[in-house]
Amino acid sequence: SSQTSSPFAGAAVASHYAPCRFRADFMGGRDDSRGRSRSRDRRSRDRKDSRSPSRNGDAKRKPDDYGVDTMKITDDDAAFILGKGGKTKEKISRVSQAEIELFERDLILEIRGSKLQRRRAKKYAEGVMAQRTGPVTITEDYDDGDLTMLSVPQEAVGFVTGRAGNFLRTIEEEWTTLMFFCEVGSGRSRDYEKLAIFGATPRARRGAELKVLSAVETKVPGHLSRFKDDVINRDKGRDDSGTWGTDTMTFQDDELSYALGKQGGTRRKLERSSGAVVQYVGHTALFSGTRTERRRAREYMKWLFEQLEGPVWVDGWEDRDDCTVVEIPSDCIGYITGARRATLGTMEEEWGVLMFFMNKNDGGGKGRGGSEKLIIFGPQRARRGAELKVMSGVETKNPGSFTRGVREKTSSERGFDTDRMVFKDDELSYALGKEGTTRKKLEGAAGAILQYVGHVAFIAGTLKERKRCKEYISWLLAQRRGSV
Repeated sequence: SSQTSSPFAGAAVASHYAPCRFRADFMGGRDDSRGRSRSRDRRSRDRKDSRSPSRNGDAKRKPDDYGVDTMKITDDDAAFILGKGGKTKEKISRVSQAEIELFERDLILEIRGSKLQRRRAKKYAEGVMAQRTGPVTITEDYDDGDLTMLSVPQEAVGFVTGRAGNFLRTIEEEWTTLMFFCEVGSGRSRDYEKLAIFGATPRARRGAELKVLSAVETKVPGHLSRFKDDVINRDKGRDDSGTWGTDTMTFQDDELSYALGKQGGTRRKLERSSGAVVQYVGHTALFSGTRTERRRAREYMKWLFEQLEGPVWVDGWEDRDDCTVVEIPSDCIGYITGARRATLGTMEEEWGVLMFFMNKNDGGGKGRGGSEKLIIFGPQRARRGAELKVMSGVETKNPGSFTRGVREKTSSERGFDTDRMVFKDDELSYALGKEGTTRKKLEGAAGAILQYVGHVAFIAGTLKERKRCKEYISWLLAQRRGSV
């Protein structure tokens, strides 16, 4: 954390800014000789090829304190900064949010961004380079509000690291963080090692921290209980909304397996749909996020468990801004649900939403003609994507359910909205492609959600995304008649 005192006070734990030795095996710098040879082989590479892309795109206005810093580095440093396939450089760029260019011919590292972004990128680069020569001392000026220091029991260090550092690298990739193991204290009676977690936001650092704590708890049961208050109170209120915090919930054995789901699928969909960081450390569920995100995560968890007891009905769903309800004809419910809920589960995984059928205990809540209400929770774009996928499935099983009387529509809304295009028979098969590959290609290129419901193409996204998608479709269809 960015607190000035250690988050884990105790005799066995060093101070917050302990001397730390950054381990090379976490940063893609293990094979020094191979790195050097790769670096020399690429000396003739053009400068533009080594530039890290801007995370925000050229269209976004540059900050007032935007500038350029340069660092002179050695040949060996260049290999460490670049990493295998350039991954370390890209990682530094992502976490610092700066653009980084490595001029291998001149051995110069160029960093572009705001003053804070440049400072962080330089700090991370220095940490990577210092791995070659020995201990690195983390001093107070290392913390730019981007650092969480975590104590890991000595017996869990190898487990948390993973083979060749793969577990930590996976966490870094998932949460856009940079993680270094540090040496703590002196002498042979060390009980802990320090793990430094760098990330631009409390959310990124907390996601990585809780993933590590979950692994530690597996290896050293009861570890969380020693530091629970410090973990829960870390970064409290330190976000734009001022409501960032952590809530907890305790499970029994059978509840834990249900809340986790097959291969962690239930936990992931709760996390993605609510927007909160959701992690289970032992039998304790931790929800980190804004007040709204935490409330949603707790509600979604409650409804999940209520489904074990019988039908669930969400009172006041009409007034909520985090859900969409779709009427599903009774003869399509099994088709949309799938065997053992497999079809719904696949859509939840694809779009990061939570979905279930709503019914009242007294049998109420059913729609016209015996239809049932399918409720979808999640962010707006994700809900719309899942909704259109459901509509497409229902239309396949029961033609006309959603397209009877539907006409083309073009919205002038600059923000998120949906346009419609009506296809002819031959156009639909061409725009769909083998196993839907053409539709997926159009969707990915335009950045919009594109779904075919019967003969109607639903295009959801911002005005630019919708416009792009329709242009791409028109060019695609025009190719059947000749050159475009």
